[in-house]
Amino acid sequence: MELQFIGADHEVTGSCHYLQVGNKNILVDCGMRQGTLKFENVPLPVPASKIDFVVVTHAHIDHTGLLPKLYKDGFRGQVIATEATASLCDIMLRDAAHIQSMEAEWRNKKEKRSGREDAFEPIYTMEDAMNLIRLISPYSYGKIYTMCDGVRFRFTDIGHLLGSASVELWLTEGHTEKKIVFSGDIGNKDQPLLKDPANTEEADYVVMESTYGDRLHEGDWAPPIEELVDILRDTFRRGGNVVIPSFAVGRTQVILFYLRQIKQNNLLPEFKNFPVYVDSPLAVDATEIFLENEEECYDEESLALIRQGVNPITFQGLRLTISTDESKAILEDYDPKVIISASGMCDAGRIKHHLKHNLWREDSTILFVGYQSAGSPGRRILEGAEKINIFGEPVVVKAKIQSLKSLSGHADKNGLLEWIGGFTKKPRQVFVVHGDDEVATGFAALLGEKGFSAMAPFSGTRYDLANGKFIEVTKGIVLSKAAKARTVSDSYTKLKLTSKRLQEFIEASTGLPNKDLDKFTKDLEKLMEKYRV
Repeated sequence: MELQFIGADHEVTGSCHYLQVGNKNILVDCGMRQGTLKFENVPLPVPASKIDFVVVTHAHIDHTGLLPKLYKDGFRGQVIATEATASLCDIMLRDAAHIQSMEAEWRNKKEKRSGREDAFEPIYTMEDAMNLIRLISPYSYGKIYTMCDGVRFRFTDIGHLLGSASVELWLTEGHTEKKIVFSGDIGNKDQPLLKDPANTEEADYVVMESTYGDRLHEGDWAPPIEELVDILRDTFRRGGNVVIPSFAVGRTQVILFYLRQIKQNNLLPEFKNFPVYVDSPLAVDATEIFLENEEECYDEESLALIRQGVNPITFQGLRLTISTDESKAILEDYDPKVIISASGMCDAGRIKHHLKHNLWREDSTILFVGYQSAGSPGRRILEGAEKINIFGEPVVVKAKIQSLKSLSGHADKNGLLEWIGGFTKKPRQVFVVHGDDEVATGFAALLGEKGFSAMAPFSGTRYDLANGKFIEVTKGIVLSKAAKARTVSDSYTKLKLTSKRLQEFIEASTGLPNKDLDKFTKDLEKLMEKYRV
């Protein structure tokens, strides 16, 4: 009965954890890494074809984005998710595959113009995504299900995203049963639409996130709706657009909720008919899924509106664009407007076009409403970059750059402490993940001060759940400059780890015959020459 940490360890993205229970191999999340990467991730300890189940905490790409690659590599097991998460994965993974194909096509065209051959392939194709989606099985909140012999599970609403959940897993080997809880991403309290995160009472072990484990959301700023009104008024008076890079799933719907309130309550009377464009096919589809899952996932405030016949995320002046022609038409409209577009970190999708047409305008505002990973275009803009390359062209940053600091889908430090404090007795061990390096380490130390046994594991750390002891505690392997300059793949990570085993083999080979050593050395040199770049 073993737990191994694979991804989102001392980093915020790429969440992935491995469990071995008897002869079953289980993953909890299989996310894509985004933004600047600091540490290497170990590969899965077994081939993808040997993975029996993947449990998904929620649909965000940093928790699900490598599922189609897992299928491409041989996975044919079952993906277990809540009903809403299953629906959202259906659209999000197809969208991710489409974006990757488009990006690869654009980069290959650029290579050909430079006289080079095609060099880029998408991580996975649309066919991979569609085949993976067929393996997803939906389950309800609050019920205990049997996954297989020796494993039961239950989803609990964690309030981060529609369908998001913490996962309780009861693991049995022989006469030993242990319970482990994976928090997933813990939601902020009092968010529009979604319920507050629910607590779990008991666990032997807890794996919990720490995204905002070093900060509090409270402050001197105005409530989100007042702050948003001020930003809209200031920008429209200048004659510009408010461009909102927004995650298509979750954050877009929250912004629509606030914009409906602004219009409904006439909080911006001098511009009461301002248009709002949602320029993201994915966001449009996701909004439909939000409406389909209202009874299970919405909070009481939103349900009360629905019972009165009021749709909480639609209003007069809302325009949903699907086609490319509709998207282009927005760029040709010079009236002040709100443009909500994905991706939320400005690294892909239609938002890049809107940034290209608005970043240089002093009258426009770029409004950030979500977390920006280190190294992402959004983070660089927020941190004061004077120019940003978009589609290979430098674009000067003259627009007003703002963020809604009081809007977050993640619990802050106090919210995290409240959740872990909800257990009736302290778990035997808490593993702190899904936080930047210093944040994860600091939050684990804070838990230690609160009386918990807590640590922030690096990728590769292994723990014996049956006996409550570490099998292996790894140190973070910092990525080389060469590795950071390219997309880090599982294959590259395997090569790095193999190099360490090779060094160990060489050091243990002093007793081999000279002729064998000479042949081995010659073969290695031939291989290196063959693949030298």
